[in-house]
Amino acid sequence: MIVKRNTKIRLRNSLIVVIIVFAVLIARVWYLQIIDGNRLSSMAYSQQSSDRKINPKRGTIYDATESTVLAISSTVEVVTINPTNIKDKDKEKVAKELSFLFDLNYEDTLKKVSKRTSIVTIARKVEKDKTNELRNWMKENNIVDGINIDEDTKRYYPYNNLASQVIGFCGSDNQGLNGIEAKYDSILKGKVGSISKITDASGRKIEKGNEEYISPQDGDDIVLTIDASIQGIAEKYLKEACVDNKCEDGRKCNCDEP
Repeated sequence: MIVKRNTKIRLRNSLIVVIIVFAVLIARVWYLQIIDGNRLSSMAYSQQSSDRKINPKRGTIYDATESTVLAISSTVEVVTINPTNIKDKDKEKVAKELSFLFDLNYEDTLKKVSKRTSIVTIARKVEKDKTNELRNWMKENNIVDGINIDEDTKRYYPYNNLASQVIGFCGSDNQGLNGIEAKYDSILKGKVGSISKITDASGRKIEKGNEEYISPQDGDDIVLTIDASIQGIAEKYLKEACVDNKCEDGRKCNCDEP
């Protein structure tokens, strides 16, 4: 009788332990799914996806005639790499070519190629003749993964300093920093696009994974009340007037000073 009672007690205690363990597991699953689910999903997406941004073209700035361009964006390209997708035997070769082609320090470039991150920028605002050289080299050396060449834009001012204090300028990220470029940045800048693809836990491309392309939306154009011809004449004679006249302290006036 005593043996049977001890057996029942052990079975009961074992059952209680099992129930407690299952209860803890269920509570943990509930916490991960309901309470912390959004955060963990976001972390998983960040770890298992690789996104590259595609800059839109900024809107063109015209003078009052709507025929003279004061600021315009042209298409250039940006070169990035996925270091984990570059084979170990190719890393030194890739670093050497990238440093040679874009006039970069080899040791610094090799460090970037050897990183364990998903995306590293190598060169921005690159003209297409350079990126075409890179494409040909990749084809000749059978480098099909790890080097990305995407569209980018570069801001040009055809009349150089004409009305420059009014028009302003852009930074390296195509954001308006002064003048009209900054004042109407929200109109001119457009909407950034992206290329997204699924990767494994180490950041390597999944062979059959789909690549999602979201095209950028170019910015809207702006027409100013400035007439480029009249502005050019006004600036010319203003500069001559500054040169011909002296400041109160006897120095020549500097027309570049505000």
